[in-house]
Amino acid sequence: MKIIILLLILLGGTMSVLATDIYNFEATSIDGDSISFEQFKGKVILIVNTASKCGFTGQYEGLEKLYQEYKDKGLVILGFPANNFMKQEPGTNEEIKQFCTTTYNVTFPMFSKIDVKGNNIHPLYEYLTSNEAGHDFGGKITWNFNKFLVSKEGKVINRFGSRTTPENPQIVEAIEAALE
Repeated sequence: MKIIILLLILLGGTMSVLATDIYNFEATSIDGDSISFEQFKGKVILIVNTASKCGFTGQYEGLEKLYQEYKDKGLVILGFPANNFMKQEPGTNEEIKQFCTTTYNVTFPMFSKIDVKGNNIHPLYEYLTSNEAGHDFGGKITWNFNKFLVSKEGKVINRFGSRTTPENPQIVEAIEAALE
């Protein structure tokens, strides 16, 4: 499967053509380790594009609270720093990690800085935002702190915009329903 995906990418195809769930993807952790999303099978996942110098940066606090409250019940939050909106994530991965841990005590998995739109969009975000990916939550990332909720089966089941805070009852209820 990985060879087919690599060939598609090299030939100008997209990974979203083959992906039926998020378990087909890999990403680099903020510490530089390759992470297969297969390790998240059976968990409810909240995927968030983040930025350290944004008006929504305070959402790190709410994300960490959600993670602490629900991680033992099967929730994992995955943070993806991106510098795609007004250069609000200018730091290196090391600087981002330092900021997140010292300012917001972030313990949920963080990944290396990626692009969530444009020519260099990360394959995961190409899948998440695709209108042909087999889920109803495609569309461009509009700003930092867009949130995708993924079921235990690896399917995108909801999406929340930047203005919807992690504490919002809509998010909490959707997570609780997905964990049942």
